[in-house]
Amino acid sequence: MPTISANDITLTYTDSGGTGRPVVLIHGWPLSGASWSDQVPALTDAGYRVVTYDRRGFGGSDKPEGGYDYDTFAADLAGLLDGLDLRDVTVVGFSMGGGEVARYLGAHGSERIHSAVLAGAVPPYLLKTDDNPDGGLGEEDVAGMEEGARTDRENFLDGFTTNFFSVDGELKVTEEQRQEALAMQEPARDEAVVGCIGAFGRTDFRDDLAKIDVPTLVIHGDSDAIVPFEVSGKRSAEAIADSTLVVVEAAPHGFNVSHKDEFNAALLEFLAR
Repeated sequence: MPTISANDITLTYTDSGGTGRPVVLIHGWPLSGASWSDQVPALTDAGYRVVTYDRRGFGGSDKPEGGYDYDTFAADLAGLLDGLDLRDVTVVGFSMGGGEVARYLGAHGSERIHSAVLAGAVPPYLLKTDDNPDGGLGEEDVAGMEEGARTDRENFLDGFTTNFFSVDGELKVTEEQRQEALAMQEPARDEAVVGCIGAFGRTDFRDDLAKIDVPTLVIHGDSDAIVPFEVSGKRSAEAIADSTLVVVEAAPHGFNVSHKDEFNAALLEFLAR
């Protein structure tokens, strides 16, 4: 896989090449760019130039001790877009990757961006606070996840990955697919796994969403047990001026795998506009 220097680190990425409009896919936690394997062929076949990358600390990218916060993640994304000189881009963020999309647009603007996609994404703000009573996680929940990942990473992520792909306790993918997802997290640095929990669990993206000035698809599973639709997708769609909302019925968090046909169809329809 090729690499690129971005924001003083080296990121591993894939690039389908070609002259089509670029689509940059930003993965969720605790995965890697390989988690988009059900989307890349569909997008490439439709004529788009598809770029994926591994977030710092994950996959084949550099794994520094720190920098696991959304200002840094957005700067990493900016370095990728600038380094590859991508323009008229659709940025697609899944789960915590939706935070990169929101923070990039909020902090760096939309000069290079054609449109955006928030897929099962963590914005607007997961943490329950006095001014955010509709958040999905209490401080004790975030701290508990951090502790689980820090002290018993293997078992914690095994359980998390099951919930990631389940609805009402029923796994919506094959066990082989669940194991593939587990394997993606193995190269991740411990500090990255733990640090990202604090990032997606405690970062407020409400101001970022208010600044988004490009067409945005918000797509979410209605049975997401990790990032519930009512907590995130519904509120993000309401907060973004030019948003299109697609809710996928009976879909878990990992719906780009479990419901790939519905996911890809909605994404391609949006991209064609």
